[in-house]
Amino acid sequence: MQSEKDNISSYIIQSQEQELKRIALELHEGVGQTLYSLYTGMQLIEGTVDKSMKGYMKDMTQLLEKTIQEVRLLAVELHPPTLTTLGLLSAMKTYLKLYTSTYGIEVDFHVSGDEVELGEKERITLFRVCQEALVNIAIHADTMKATITLVWETEKIFISISDSGKGFEVETAMKQSTGLASMIERMDLIGGSCIIASKPQEGTSIEFSLPL
Repeated sequence: MQSEKDNISSYIIQSQEQELKRIALELHEGVGQTLYSLYTGMQLIEGTVDKSMKGYMKDMTQLLEKTIQEVRLLAVELHPPTLTTLGLLSAMKTYLKLYTSTYGIEVDFHVSGDEVELGEKERITLFRVCQEALVNIAIHADTMKATITLVWETEKIFISISDSGKGFEVETAMKQSTGLASMIERMDLIGGSCIIASKPQEGTSIEFSLPL
């Protein structure tokens, strides 16, 4: 019965990922490219208008630039293109740059060991749980700094994400947050583990481990 439930959950997640990949591509190739064309056009116009309009044009150009950044982050959040082509590490680096520029949270990213090629399901899962943890920090932790440690070992990959923010009572949060439960379920479906440790005013640490 449990195996059947896991198969259904895995199928649902796979279907969702395929749809997210399609939407991300449309955002990047469609909306993103259109906005960038508008942005370059606005820059050209800005240099030709009189002084009374320059301030307005500059504000519009900056707004477009901010919108392009937000669309890029959304596309990467939905499905980072480098995750398929270059692997987990490259996808994480790309995401963290956009994450910091969007949320203003500096992330210390430490990596040790030699990267091991992972299957698509494992790559997507590890990226998603890291993404969930980082978004939670941005929304709930009330901090401007986070730390990620990624360790490639012979028999497993280990990822730790921590912050020194507000923290929370884990037992209470597990009953209220589908995001926390989702991280645990996703890791369980690929044979990994997720350990969440937190206390109010003492920050949060989340550890992911996956046998290789």
